[in-house]
Amino acid sequence: MAQLNRRLVLLGGVAAASTAALPAWANARTTAAAPAIRDPFQLGVGSGDPLPDSVVLWTRLAPAPLNPDGFGGMPDATYDVEWELADDAGFTSIAQRGTVATTRAIGHSVHVEPAGLEPARQYFYRFKAGGHISPVGRTRTAPALGAAVNQLKFGFLSCQHWEEGWYHAHRGVAADNPDLILFLGDYIYEKPSGRAAAEKVRGLAVPAETTTLAIYRARHAQHKTDADLQAAHAAAPWMIVFDDHEVVNNWNAGTSPATAARKALAFQAFYENTPIRSTAKPVGSTIKLYRQFLWGNLARFHMMDTRQYRSTQAGATDCTAMRNTSRTLTGSAQEQWLLNAFETHPATWDFLGQQVFFASRDGDGDRATCESPDSWNGYEASRDRITKGWVDRGVPNPIVLTGDVHRHWAADLRQDYFDHSDPIVGSELVTTSVTSNPGTGGPPDATWFSRNPHVKYNKNQRGYVRVTATPQQTRADFMVVSNALERDPAKVTIKADASYAIQAGTRGLQKL
Repeated sequence: MAQLNRRLVLLGGVAAASTAALPAWANARTTAAAPAIRDPFQLGVGSGDPLPDSVVLWTRLAPAPLNPDGFGGMPDATYDVEWELADDAGFTSIAQRGTVATTRAIGHSVHVEPAGLEPARQYFYRFKAGGHISPVGRTRTAPALGAAVNQLKFGFLSCQHWEEGWYHAHRGVAADNPDLILFLGDYIYEKPSGRAAAEKVRGLAVPAETTTLAIYRARHAQHKTDADLQAAHAAAPWMIVFDDHEVVNNWNAGTSPATAARKALAFQAFYENTPIRSTAKPVGSTIKLYRQFLWGNLARFHMMDTRQYRSTQAGATDCTAMRNTSRTLTGSAQEQWLLNAFETHPATWDFLGQQVFFASRDGDGDRATCESPDSWNGYEASRDRITKGWVDRGVPNPIVLTGDVHRHWAADLRQDYFDHSDPIVGSELVTTSVTSNPGTGGPPDATWFSRNPHVKYNKNQRGYVRVTATPQQTRADFMVVSNALERDPAKVTIKADASYAIQAGTRGLQKL
């Protein structure tokens, strides 16, 4: 894949040229009676949810994105936004173009879903509104269904509290030139950081909890002003799901701690600021976020929602509740959707993109005790049904991808974690946070690992996971940022702390 020009992404390339040099399409008028606006593309561009013939193109008009009213400095008027999709970064070969209207009711966001594209193709895209041109983004379509694919490169990240560090991880993942980027939750945080002053590097424009649509919009917008995050969005299509902090900490299917009204506000802001398809457009306090994507015959992604349908969390050591077979993390419909997918094997690798720790972590190694109720440990029957589901249906190479816990982990998966001879049936790769909780502390001690021998690796440092999948193996490089509290990228290194491989047809992690 060709290197993407960073200036094109961050400065908009041709947008810096004079009006006289702009192409004819850029001189089209804004919708009649709509007031003139300053440059509305302060939040950059993005793409997502790639299919063989389509991809979502996203932007949001916001000349003043940090305004506390959540309107981004946009008048209460309808604006026409033109979009172009091209074969080249110079836009000399246009594949498609069109116009879409946007209004204050949808936060002046734009979601375009061009159809009829060529599979496995790289495209470049941009937008125009009010005489202004956006930065240029790069995207790509998925390979044709069943097409032979020799390699897929993707990165996955999670947990990016604005105040708690700089987004060097996004700079790293953009520089990797990935085919895809997965974000597995906690894109924003609903309230200010409680960390010590030394662990907060920047402030919130609206330092209040996100209890209104205006604050949710402003919080999303502030994140999008980060140049490294903009670069990552512009570098490749994203597949994104949320966790809890996009709404409120530890929310679930009940009304506490998130009411239906608050979920509706959070879901609307999430959709407005995310390159996801119109099929995920929320209806009140519900949003259909779980979905599947194929990457030729090489990979299938099951992007899951482990928040919206989960039973209320159990008490910290309540084994009776954690092992109650009626409890669910996914909800029955999503669970059946996943099990139905396991009936077919269209690709070498099945990646489950989800939010919370899947493998068991048990500090005392005693089957009679329980811990970690917010993870799959707290929903043992739900985990058992899904694990048994892929075992019984012969899924060839299942790999769970996880965020949430602010540390790198690598673990093998079993059906019985207390029987250390139980066969390995899959593996889990867990990404640390982009910035959240930049605290100190080493890995668990040797005794802990002896009680959890399926867990192979732990690192408490900010970063992301870089994955390279081929028909023969999946390689995971656990990338770490030397100092997320340092702003100057010249003083920050990004490197692999450890690498593991999973061989196709052979269960279990191999350290490289």
